[in-house]
Amino acid sequence: MNDEHESWMNLALQLAEQGRGRVEPNPVVGCVMVLHGQRIASGWHQVFGGPHAEIEALRVAGPSAKGSTVYVTLEPCAHHGKTPPCVDALIAAQVARVVVATGDPFPQVAGRGFDKLRAAGIEVITGVAEQEARRQNAPFFKRVQKKQPWVIAKWAMSLDGKIATAARESKWITGQAAREHAHQLRGRMDAIVVGIETALADDPLLSARPAGPRQAVRIVIDSRARLPLHSQLVKTAATIPVLVAVGPDASPQSIAALQHAGCEVWRGDSTQRDQRLAALLKHLYERGMTHVLVEGGGQLLAACSRLQQIDEIWAYLAPRLIGGDQAPSPLGGEGIARLLDAPQFDFLTPLNLGDDLAIHAIRREPWPAQDSLD
Repeated sequence: MNDEHESWMNLALQLAEQGRGRVEPNPVVGCVMVLHGQRIASGWHQVFGGPHAEIEALRVAGPSAKGSTVYVTLEPCAHHGKTPPCVDALIAAQVARVVVATGDPFPQVAGRGFDKLRAAGIEVITGVAEQEARRQNAPFFKRVQKKQPWVIAKWAMSLDGKIATAARESKWITGQAAREHAHQLRGRMDAIVVGIETALADDPLLSARPAGPRQAVRIVIDSRARLPLHSQLVKTAATIPVLVAVGPDASPQSIAALQHAGCEVWRGDSTQRDQRLAALLKHLYERGMTHVLVEGGGQLLAACSRLQQIDEIWAYLAPRLIGGDQAPSPLGGEGIARLLDAPQFDFLTPLNLGDDLAIHAIRREPWPAQDSLD
């Protein structure tokens, strides 16, 4: 029975992924309904504000839902939000059993969904594929529990770990397939962040091409408001939002010019760069952002690491050597002195992209052991 539960839950997890980039700040959720060993319906949360996964599956199942087993990747909601409670719909459909991967940390749910189902006489089993489900919705968990956005670091590098030559040439380290994948990643972000040195050196557009399900706010960490008015970012600010994060010493005239050109300017009060970055991330959380992609440069990525704010990494590895003591690596700064202080990550499935390899990793957390099945 445990293997059967795992099999159906794995399918629900796959379905949940189809909502990625479309449902945030909500979690991605998948649902499968089974009767007499056969799938009778499935669904996933498709768009923010739309029906939840359980409701989508119940709509397909209709009267056949009675007596079925429902597999859902996150605890069914028990409160009125943008949609009615899913537990009420499950109870009304007279399902026999609900198998759930993990609980919902959102305070208005947090165990209440389980309690209401059990009070209605429905069997509840928890902890099936819990680690996988918690990793899948780690950005949502971080938003709810830590009140911070999920930060993804992204870079392209050579086999010897260089992101550019000593002469700062970086276009292009990786091939077309890797760059296309990076654009897909951009297309599900709430914000894309670079430092001013990267903005000055590369004059990036920082848009997803083609456009994805989300349009990210493009952010430049620019303490002295040096972003040129003729840059691609400023020239396109009227159509794709640009936020320039400045420090307390930024010139009022430069700020006014950026604002007049259509950029939003956010001013950090602290004279310390790391403190300003931490305050900016808090501000992005308060704006409802879930996924923040940091594309460089090395000083900005190093600051994120010092703040323990790199949650996920996409590193595109090209089969070439660059070398050079002065050639930059992904993280700059002084780095750490002791390996014991190095944050650790778990590798996820790598991708072959043409001649290149995409390395995907997520910050290691003390993921709980699976609960014993009820």
